[in-house]
This record gives sequence, C-alpha cells and structure tokens, in this order.
Amino acid sequence: MSGHSKWSTIKHKKGAADKKRGKIFTKLIKEITVAARMGGGDIEANPRLRHAVNAAKAQNMPKDNFERAIKKGTGELEGVNYEEILYEGYGPGGVAVLVECLTDNRNRTIADIRYIFGKAGGNVGTDGCVAWMFDKKGLISVSKEDADEDRIMEVALDAGAEDIRDEGDVFEVITEPGDFDAVKDAVDAAEIPCQMAEITMLPQNMTQLEGKEAEQAVRFMDALDDCDDVQKFYTNADIPDEVYEAM
Repeated sequence: MSGHSKWSTIKHKKGAADKKRGKIFTKLIKEITVAARMGGGDIEANPRLRHAVNAAKAQNMPKDNFERAIKKGTGELEGVNYEEILYEGYGPGGVAVLVECLTDNRNRTIADIRYIFGKAGGNVGTDGCVAWMFDKKGLISVSKEDADEDRIMEVALDAGAEDIRDEGDVFEVITEPGDFDAVKDAVDAAEIPCQMAEITMLPQNMTQLEGKEAEQAVRFMDALDDCDDVQKFYTNADIPDEVYEAM
C-alpha cells in the first residue's frame, strides 16, 4: 500500500469529527471550485467535479456549501482564482514525494512547502525528479469485513479493474483512471462499502523506513496535511503499521 493511501485509510478510521474537519472542507471546496472552473458546473459531464462532489458528500458536507463552490468556479458567484502547482522532492530517508497544491499566492506556498520539507530533513527538487516513479491510477479500498476476496474480485474485475491487492485488513482495487467510475459504480451497486475511492498516484516501488526516519516521515505527512495550500500528496514511503498507530 502506498504511503499516501495507508495514511488516508488511517485518517478515515480515526474519523473526521475533530478540529481538522474545517481544513478538510476547505480543501474540498477549493477542488470543487477549480474543477468547475476548468470543466464546467455539470457534475455528470465533468468527471473531476463529480469526484470532488462525491468526496464532499462522503465527508457530510452540506449541499449548500458545494453548490456555492460550483457557482464560484463557473463565475456565477465571485470567488478566489486558485492556481494549480505540483511540487516534487525528497522526504525523510530519501523517499519520493509529490505534492499537489491549489493556491492564490505562489510565493507563500513555495515558502511553506520548502519549510516543511527542510524541517523533515528533505528538500524540494526540480520538475520531473520523482514524478516518473508514480503512475496515475484509480484506487478503491474495501475492508475485508465488508467483502471477501472472491466477491470483490468478481465485482471489480468484471467492471474493468486492473488488479486486486491484499493489503492486510483491506483489499485495494486498482483501475486505469478512465475505468474508475465504472468500477466504483459496480462496487456501489453490489452494496460493498468503500473506505476510500479516488484517482491517485501510486508509487512503482516502495522505500522502507524504520525507527526515527519512519517517525519523522509520519510527522512530515502530518505537516503536509495541515498546510492549507496542499490538496493531496503522494509518497513511496513504506512505514510499519505500528509506527502509524503509535503516533
């Protein structure tokens, strides 16, 4: 399991009913606004917007909130003009990291990102330095408590999934980005709950971290999560479950 997907799954288990709920809503509203600006406000005709709205609904965001964000994106309401930026670099232990940002102030964002990387003993790299280590894929995570392997394989593979991976207490369904919606719809139709479903960047190879480096990587990811301009991040860090749980 990629560092990002494991991190996302752990956050899901903890729940979002804490002080970070506001940050989650802020990031989702930004994504909805940009998606609507780039592809229009029709949810059915704009896959990026549809995924963002589904993510907002999964977090129990009120309908008025995401409808207002769509209108800001389409220009029906006044809103902030966000810029998309992708940063690449190396985190604790030399792990590869991609950071997707939405910002209205590029100078502020790069200063924040450099600080987070530097504090963790890493550094921001040049464009393309680590992006080649990741593949864009659809990822659906299903708890083993909700479906056995035969059932999830039957449903997902028939719908066009590329692979099913056994990752401890969950199955990870991997798809090509273009097949993601069809596979997600099939899983939903089979009434199999998803812990997580998103288009993501999966690392081709993992870098194992232990001890202090693993703990430093968890703090690093937490700092990225807390940064207002960071939408998503991806890493090839392989961190033991007991380190996540302890921290």
